[in-house]
Amino acid sequence: MFNLKYIYKKNKRNLLLGLIGCVLIFVSISGAYYAGHIQGAKDPQVIKVEGVIDPKKGEMVDFNKFWNVWQIVKDKYVSEDKTKDNQKLLYGAISGMIGALDDPNSNFFPPKEASDFNREISGEFGGIGAEIGINKDKQLVVISPLKDTPAEKAGLMSQDKIIKIDGESTFGFSTDQAVKKIRGEKGTMVKLTILRDGLDKEKDIEIKRGTIVVPTLDFKQLGLDGKEKNDGEIAYIRLYNFYEKSYSLFYQTAIKIALSNSKAIIFDLRGNPGGYLDSAVQISGWFVDKGKTIVTEEFRDKKENQVYKSRGPSLFKDIPVVVLVDGGSASASEILSGALKENNDAIIAGQKSFGKGTVQEVIPMNDQSILKLTIAHWLTPKGNLIDKNGIMPDVIFEEPTVQDYEKDKVEAENQWIKKAVDILREKIK
Repeated sequence: MFNLKYIYKKNKRNLLLGLIGCVLIFVSISGAYYAGHIQGAKDPQVIKVEGVIDPKKGEMVDFNKFWNVWQIVKDKYVSEDKTKDNQKLLYGAISGMIGALDDPNSNFFPPKEASDFNREISGEFGGIGAEIGINKDKQLVVISPLKDTPAEKAGLMSQDKIIKIDGESTFGFSTDQAVKKIRGEKGTMVKLTILRDGLDKEKDIEIKRGTIVVPTLDFKQLGLDGKEKNDGEIAYIRLYNFYEKSYSLFYQTAIKIALSNSKAIIFDLRGNPGGYLDSAVQISGWFVDKGKTIVTEEFRDKKENQVYKSRGPSLFKDIPVVVLVDGGSASASEILSGALKENNDAIIAGQKSFGKGTVQEVIPMNDQSILKLTIAHWLTPKGNLIDKNGIMPDVIFEEPTVQDYEKDKVEAENQWIKKAVDILREKIK
């Protein structure tokens, strides 16, 4: 699964989140294309397009170079067949414009890719079941393999650097280019070549593609000794994403906690890549006083900034909480972590989160293509920028080693849970 590290907001603007503008420019290019096509048909050697006015700012945009290059490509490119599809050339030009933003989260999807994109965010799709992204070094990395998916079963791990896909170097790849290469028919194989901390050389991992159904939430009660116990004093919640079912499942779990013997909560967000913004806000409301800020959406025009506040019920605002995060915790996970850290003094433990704090707007075009454009940043309640900075833990936990995972994956996963129990045991006393 490739959630593209954004938050999906179900509102009038169809904003994406956790993962995920430019219409006037697109209209300008379309108009210029039509004018250039007519002129070029009359006299292919002369292109007389003086410019296009940006109607929003009244600025003159000179498209002469664009049309000169267009005509040179049409006249001289060695493979004439590749120059006949004008629509494909136009889509390529638009993709190049978005690529010039140097933002891995802004993309243009022609109709076929747009259809794949829509299928992906529906929650069930074909693939290997891993969230991928670009780190601060512009390296393609695994944010997190999802539970019980082909990626996890094949041994893919959070923060693995993907250097090749089926033998092809990923240098310069965007997340969407990588997704396109990794996707394929169910039952077919894909080979990822990865670099991993703790390994002295690159490693090939072959994964059989499958239909991915995204897991959402696990819950259990723990005693003060860290062992599972029906009437345990510590509630443990593992949230895998903030997708469509996440809040309803959390709500059911919250009621169980309220009716239980729980005196503290471990909120495990390791490997959680994000999802719907509203889910993050609603879940935060169980921990944060009504009316307090959860997150601020900061736009280029600060007058458009939107502040999301707790809507309650604030039932767990006075209960000790440890939030577990790692390099695979992104987007909505960072919003929730920041809200609990800065409003409730919740203890954030583990490793620094991924640092995906931007908002993408998904803009459908009239030909079934899609523009996904970054339009805002997320700020924590105290105004800290999440993007690229992430959420820094109050308590650093050492990552289990590769050998720990190879010896006993479950025990390796439980190392941090036991340490969180130790912290809460003191709080409860």
